[in-house]
Amino acid sequence: MDDIAAVAATTATAATTALADFATRHRRLFVLSGAGCSTESGIPDYRDEKGDWKRPSPVTYQAFMGEESTRRRYWARSLIGWPTMALAVPGPAHRALAQLEAAGRIEMLLTQNVDGLHDAAGSRRAIDLHGRIDTVRCMACDARSPRSELQLELRRRNPGWATLEARAAPDGDADVEGHDFSAFDVPPCPVCGGLLKPDVVFFGESVPRDRVAAAFAALSEADAMLVTGSSLMVYSGFRFVQAAVAAGKPVAAINLGRTRADDLFALKAELPVGETLSALVQALEGDLAAVR
Repeated sequence: MDDIAAVAATTATAATTALADFATRHRRLFVLSGAGCSTESGIPDYRDEKGDWKRPSPVTYQAFMGEESTRRRYWARSLIGWPTMALAVPGPAHRALAQLEAAGRIEMLLTQNVDGLHDAAGSRRAIDLHGRIDTVRCMACDARSPRSELQLELRRRNPGWATLEARAAPDGDADVEGHDFSAFDVPPCPVCGGLLKPDVVFFGESVPRDRVAAAFAALSEADAMLVTGSSLMVYSGFRFVQAAVAAGKPVAAINLGRTRADDLFALKAELPVGETLSALVQALEGDLAAVR
């Protein structure tokens, strides 16, 4: 092992020890998870290690609802990008958090992700803050249907698009450039003929109040907060760190790179999320076994 690798290993061990001590002293954790938990499952994230956009910012709610051209472009790209989401499986971060929950150590898991991978890993005390991409909602009659069913209809109506290849982008998007989207056929709601939208919170759209209230209620019952894989650049997640600190609850974080709350953390491990959470579970193994 060279000097750089030795230093990295020592740093990781020290961080794991500190996190294990944090989790031992604060037995009911309110966990906020972000895109860093799902990159190991092959789902790209939005931001770099400085917290800046890696690509143009996502479509806004106002543009999607107000412009047919935006909707055609969105669903054309989604047709190509959806398989990345549909085929993704839980990674080490999702599995480790499910283990911590099963051992009674997580009061609530609040995820900013829309991929459903925490649910697939077995987390049951979870809130999808920004909704789920695997569900489609009619904005007229509020009917909901599986995204997988819409994929079949999109392919049927647009067979030429289904054969295109493009680089995967966050949340089931794809980097499709240089194509004319004007003829892309977007199906209406099969129930009422209304406008279909992914059942997720777009930029510029408000998170449902009951979802926020449930998250704050869970935070009030927790002993401390743990941020995993989020830069917290979006206020909808950052406000929970602010609330925890205001209530005198310490906040720890596992995240590669800068976050919006770096000056608020009691502890921060700048390490890969899945690897570090797995090491945390292993470090707590005896304690967790005693609880089961």
